[in-house]
Amino acid sequence: MRRYDLITPEGTRDYLYEESALKRIVENRTRQIFKSMGYSRVITPGLEFYDVFNLNSGYIPQDELCKLTDNKGRLIAVRPDSTMPIARVVATRLRDADLPLRLYYTQPVYHFTPSLRGRSTEVNQTGIELIGSGSRMADVEVISAALSVLSTVGRDVDFQAKYSLELGDVRIFRELMHRLSATPAQKEEIRSLIESKNYPALNDMLDKLGDNSITRSLRKLPTLFGGEEVFDRASEVFKDERIEEILSSMRELYKTVCAIRKDANVIVDLGLVNKTDYYTGLVIKGYLEGYGDEVLSGGRYDMLLSEFGYDQPAVGMAVNVDAVANVIGKKYTPEQAAPDVLIAADEGNEAEAVRRAEVLREKGLCVEFALDVDDAQDYAAARGIHKVIVLTGETAEEVEL
Repeated sequence: MRRYDLITPEGTRDYLYEESALKRIVENRTRQIFKSMGYSRVITPGLEFYDVFNLNSGYIPQDELCKLTDNKGRLIAVRPDSTMPIARVVATRLRDADLPLRLYYTQPVYHFTPSLRGRSTEVNQTGIELIGSGSRMADVEVISAALSVLSTVGRDVDFQAKYSLELGDVRIFRELMHRLSATPAQKEEIRSLIESKNYPALNDMLDKLGDNSITRSLRKLPTLFGGEEVFDRASEVFKDERIEEILSSMRELYKTVCAIRKDANVIVDLGLVNKTDYYTGLVIKGYLEGYGDEVLSGGRYDMLLSEFGYDQPAVGMAVNVDAVANVIGKKYTPEQAAPDVLIAADEGNEAEAVRRAEVLREKGLCVEFALDVDDAQDYAAARGIHKVIVLTGETAEEVEL
């Protein structure tokens, strides 16, 4: 008995007319931005060997992967992330290419989220990867691309939501975790609580680990967000030479980003501690008014390519196409344009109908065929088609509606 033939799996959905059009708007706009900055498109397989994601650092938890086996019994994963497959491509097929490499992609990713929490298993993403430079200018370039996406993605439909961009640096959290006496499971729980800014649960967790300078710093970490004053507050909290160096670097980057777009809402958040563990420094998140989660995220990942045998620094970011389309769709509904011409042909004139349609299409017109000649004009009127060409016998009649 078939039970699931009329529904989609949890976390997936069908996209119909207006929704598909909104996704195309976002994809086209972001593609224009990326191409204008010198990025070239790559496409990676939807299926990768599990080993691509089962790296020493354990970046993606196994229970979040959609897994299957091939005809040789080898474990395959449906692409949960685009950065790691692109790192594989760069370390193999593009190993001899001149650096830096500027690559962009537009493709879906698939991963299971525990209990889904309202999130999708399938997410359509577009993003960029800048590989082969550890410079601050590379960070600025990716951040400027993020700002362009957030500030202009709806420009072509005369709509723009308010946006904000958050800057963080995972090195501060990593420094504190390195000095904390705790199990890996406890550290992951602390990370999750800081990311969600769950202060009561975080305090309860840290109480179990004792009162010391590290636990006191971790209690403060998720509260350190805001403007430039965050850096002064953080210096008072940490009082550590290594962390002070990180803060100084972040402050300069923050000033640079604010100077790019003086009207941009740029926020410092030292509690940005993404679960994706390949980030090694800068992390960013972008938000649009009207969507409760981030629509854009990324950062620096200087160690990932070395896992594939090619030690190169890199930085990148990804845009959640579905989320941005959702925001635009609240203010704008794409119109389904009617065809320009309807051609109706009786039996024996089908070939002539196709020839005429091809001539008109070469001129840039949209042409449909009437599948019922007798109802052609009624069909055209209902669809908003203003011109009908009727082919009967040896004659062709043009009717304007």
